[in-house]
Parts: sequence; structure tokens; C-alpha cells
Amino acid sequence: MAEFEPKILGFFCNWCTSAAADLAGTSRIHYPPNVRPIRVWCSGTVDPAYIIRGFLEGADAVVVGGCHPGDCHYISGNYKARRRVKLLKTIFEALGLEHERIYLRWISTSEGVKFAREMTAITNETKERGPNTLVKKWNV
Repeated sequence: MAEFEPKILGFFCNWCTSAAADLAGTSRIHYPPNVRPIRVWCSGTVDPAYIIRGFLEGADAVVVGGCHPGDCHYISGNYKARRRVKLLKTIFEALGLEHERIYLRWISTSEGVKFAREMTAITNETKERGPNTLVKKWNV
């Protein structure tokens, strides 16, 4: 049987985390290819419904990446993202779902190495947890 390879959905801020991913790529910094990135204008625009839908459609983990607090191009979008992710994790925990599969990371434009390190760590943690069980529970 082949080793489990997780599917990780990433919602990355256009100004910081997406640029860090680009920097990691152009610098040839290796990290697992498990992350499927979606570029958003700001991490604050990521609606919790998008995260839930990602899990229902088979993502094994979801990462929201944005600018460091205080450095948001839209003033307070990353604070909004932090509140939304915390609320969603609380709801998942109350429902008995695996809230540990939701990640929030602050990665700025110049942190290509940090981006690669975080994506590697998230991929390894997700491999240890195994496949997403939410899809099986809901028969989606």
C-alpha cells in the first residue's frame, strides 16, 4: 500500500504568503508538493465556509496564510482572519471534529525559507493524523 499523501488547501494572502511561496520557488527551496494554493487578496477575506467546503471536498488540512499582525496591507484583515479561524476551531472542537487540521500562519514576503519550513511541518503533521475523516462521516 502506498504511503498516505495528504491534500492540503492553502488560502494565501496576495501580498505576503503568496509572495513568500513565489520566493521559495524561485530560490529553489524544496518543500512537499501537497499544498494546493489559492491566492486571496487578504487573509481576512477567507470566509469560514470556504474552509469547511475544503474539508467536505476532501482536503486533509487547510492553511490560512497572511501578513504578520500589524503589517496587513488592508490595515486589519489579518486580525479578522485570526478571529475567524479561532471561532471556526472552537466550533469544530464543540462538534467533535478535528480542529487541529486548521492552520493559521503569518509569513511575510521575504520569508521563503519560513514558508517552506511551515509547509513541510504541516504536511508531516497531516501525514501523522491520516486522511480526513469528515468526508466519510458526511458521505460526501
